[in-house]
Order: sequence, then structure tokens, then C-alpha cells
Amino acid sequence: MDHFAFLLAILQVYKALCEETLWDTMVSLAENMTLECVYPFMDNLTQAEWIKIVGKQEQSMAVFHPTLGVVIQKPYENKVHFLNSAMALHDMTLSFNNASEADVGTYYCLFLTFPQGSWQKTIQVVQSDSFETQLRDYSNVVSSPGHVTLTYVFQMNGTVQQVTWERIQPHQIDLLMRCNLSRGTSWSRYRKQIVTNCTQGLRSTFIIIPNATASDSGFYRCNVTFSTGQNETFLRRLTITDEKASNQDAIAVAGGTVSFLFVILIVTITVIFYMRRRRRQKNVPVKNSSDTQNKGANNYRSPISTHQPVYDANEDIYVNYPTFARRPKPRY
Repeated sequence: MDHFAFLLAILQVYKALCEETLWDTMVSLAENMTLECVYPFMDNLTQAEWIKIVGKQEQSMAVFHPTLGVVIQKPYENKVHFLNSAMALHDMTLSFNNASEADVGTYYCLFLTFPQGSWQKTIQVVQSDSFETQLRDYSNVVSSPGHVTLTYVFQMNGTVQQVTWERIQPHQIDLLMRCNLSRGTSWSRYRKQIVTNCTQGLRSTFIIIPNATASDSGFYRCNVTFSTGQNETFLRRLTITDEKASNQDAIAVAGGTVSFLFVILIVTITVIFYMRRRRRQKNVPVKNSSDTQNKGANNYRSPISTHQPVYDANEDIYVNYPTFARRPKPRY
């Protein structure tokens, strides 16, 4: 009987250790933090509830009902609120105000849906600095929005026991997929339905992130555990370009190119016009300066000449004057 009680105690300790390690999201404690919980399927929501593990007991924090509304329990009335429940029934993200060390611990949100049934996500709040500060030796990948595939080929030989994929952000780590190859089962509580391969005898693993956008950019880590106890870790930094920004950049580049071509066209037309004008001026024949002077003298007479002719004093001077006809005298 004593042996049976001791065995039960060991099982309870093992279960508690498993519960501590099997989290779906790990969040760094912050004064204004959010615990994300999004149901990724399209079932009808019956009720949602947030619960905190206090010692060995479960403490209800907040309850949401589509018809009856929201109930916040007294210890958390002025501390937590649902962030997006009014806009999306499947988003039960919980927001904290003035969080403190007392809020460190394990939480889980529980969805009751029809016809799927119950769905639960476990979140661990820890005191930690940025989760990205210790990341080293990663490769960069740039992708456009859409379905994005991340692949890793195992480097060591041996039987793979478990594969996990994680997304690492400064304030939290999300478990995207946990694959138990010995059982052929997979586990995910991520807000998107991640697609992966989870069968025995794999030599590589992949995940497909559906409808990825710029908000899905960040670090992604793959952890591989072999039956011998050895581990492999693969880290990749994914950057998904913003489609709107890319279009705006393309429009700006196109506009700049058009403006540049327009300036080139104007300059070319100006140069061609100038060259033709110069060519026409060169083709006009140049007359003698004496002919030009004579033509100018004949066509132009100054009313006051600066060069008056010089006459001799003894020379006769003749003056031409008009002859007027005499009018006959009248007879009386």
C-alpha cells in the first residue's frame, strides 16, 4: 500500500514537471502585458474563460459569453480586460494593467465550442529580459506575403524523437508546432493553422505559415531531439516585405524614372534646336563690307550731315528754285 502511494506521488510530481515545461506561449513580465489567445478554427463559440494556476488550484479570472457578456472576477476587476472580444469572438486576448511580480505564473484560456468541444492554451509568464538578446548564428530569409515555407534538414544521423518549431519575439515565444515522431502526433495552439510533416523516419522538417504578412516577420527556431538524447537547433530570421510599401516604392521609382526621361527629352530637344540654328546661320552668305556700306549710304540719309561739303569763296553758287506761273491781271 505504501509502495502504491509512493508511486502515485511520483506520478503527480512528474505530471507537475510536465505541466511546467509544456507551455504554448512564454511571455516576459511587463507592466502592461497581453496574453494572446486566438482560437484558429471556425466553430461556434459557446464560452471562453481565463484561469490562473495558484499553487495546486485553479483561479477563475474572467469569463466571456457571446450573449450574456463579460464577467471579471473581483481580484482582477481593475487589472485585466478582454482586448479584442468586441471585434472578434475567437480572439480572447487578455490585457493587463499595472502587472507586478505577483502576476508571474501559469495561465490558460479555455474555449468551449460547438461542435469541436473544449480547446485550451497554456501561457507561462516569466521574469526575463528580451528573448531575442541571446540569439546568435542565424540565417536570413526574405519572402513576399503569402504562404511561407521554412525547411530544415537534419545534420546528425539517428532516430529523431521530437521536433519543435518556435517563433521568438522580444516579449514572447510561441510554440508553433510540437511533433512527436515516435507517436506520429503533433500539437499546436498557435493563432494560425501551421502545416507540418510529422511521420517516422524523417530526415528533414518543414512548416508552412499560411497567409503570412509583415507582422509574421521575426526569428523562427527549430529544435530536434534524437533518441540518443542529442539535440540540434536551427535558427532563421524571416523578413516578409510589406506589399503596400513595395508598391509605393515601385510607384516612386517609376515616377522618378519618368521625370528623369522627361528632363533628358527636354535637354535633347533644346540641343537639337540650337544645333539647327547654328547650322542655318553658317549657311547664310556673307556680303562685302563695302557693298553693305554703299547700300546703307544709298538707303539712308541723315537730315543733319556731319560732313558738309567745302565750297570755294570765288566759285559761283547756283540755287535751284521753282518757277511759278504768273496769273493774268483781271480786266474791268
